[in-house]
Amino acid sequence: MIEFHTLDDALFNRALSLLDEEWLAHDAELGPVLPTVLARHVGQDWHKAGTFRHHLQGVARTLTLWEQPAPLRLLGLLHSVYGNAYVDLVKFDPASERARLREAVGEEVERLVHLFCTMPRTRFVQGVLQGALEADGSMVLDGKDGRQLLAADEVAAFIVLTMADTAEQWYSWQDDIFSRYPDHRSTLAGPVHWAASLWPGPMRPTARMVAQAATLGSALRHPALRGRLPMPPVFNQCRARLAPRDEATGVSLYWSVIQQDQPLVDADVAIAVLEQAVAHNPWVGEPQLVLAQLYLTVGEFERAEAAAAGGLQMLCAWGTAWDKRIGWDAWLAWGRILLQGATTRNWPARLDKLNNLALAPARPAS
Repeated sequence: MIEFHTLDDALFNRALSLLDEEWLAHDAELGPVLPTVLARHVGQDWHKAGTFRHHLQGVARTLTLWEQPAPLRLLGLLHSVYGNAYVDLVKFDPASERARLREAVGEEVERLVHLFCTMPRTRFVQGVLQGALEADGSMVLDGKDGRQLLAADEVAAFIVLTMADTAEQWYSWQDDIFSRYPDHRSTLAGPVHWAASLWPGPMRPTARMVAQAATLGSALRHPALRGRLPMPPVFNQCRARLAPRDEATGVSLYWSVIQQDQPLVDADVAIAVLEQAVAHNPWVGEPQLVLAQLYLTVGEFERAEAAAAGGLQMLCAWGTAWDKRIGWDAWLAWGRILLQGATTRNWPARLDKLNNLALAPARPAS
């Protein structure tokens, strides 16, 4: 019998506070900078699974859930505005507008934004994955402009940001066009691989990048990096690893249920398949939520409650959706519906009644 994560009330309440669409504007540290970002029309630019605005706000939301300090959260909101090796979205000209951004966010944050945008990021990720950190936590990067030394504080900040950045945007379409990143090949010819290039593809969750995020997170426990930043709550405070084969197996099992490749009359096979998906990769929430609904459907309320709580815990820990067919906020709302049905031992017996589901109104404080 698989075990599910327990739901941390403090983390859950932080997540709920970020469901308000205006949370960013009301944030004391990020809010004053938001108009500067929006004035550059970031809401009109395509970016992976949404717009550039969605991406920047999503990364900032994850860093806020992770209780990162203000400079790192500001870096998350601005992390690609000078463009970089992967994105041609230059919202501030690094040759002429650094002073303007410096005026908005301060010298240190602007320096970090510029450094993150201009350093060889692929080599940074490769170095972290290969354990190429010096004893003092620093890292030497060899780029086209020569050797570059990142201090330990910069290494820690860029690891946390890379984890949040990757989680927010990566799904199967990028698995295909950036196959085996960061050791991907850049010579794939579009006409030959046209099927992989069709955006947005089937919107299957990534089969590669959760395991990579776990390895990146484990680097934060390097003796010289530990304690420099709050530890992200994913992977048991970045203590756990995920084997690539387990990630690939887990997403394949999950997707086989989503695509209804299992028997469709009785739920027993689909439940067994999803239980194996969660066993292989317990670090994402959506398989646990789908499993919770199946438990509810067959009247296994205790298991449904455990699965719904575990799925919500993972959604709150990431602050972004793993299954990007729908947004994080919608998955969180659905997870709360599932948990409510499990705790009240009440779930529709008829399909049409699923359309009527709603959260019970909160009781006023006494």
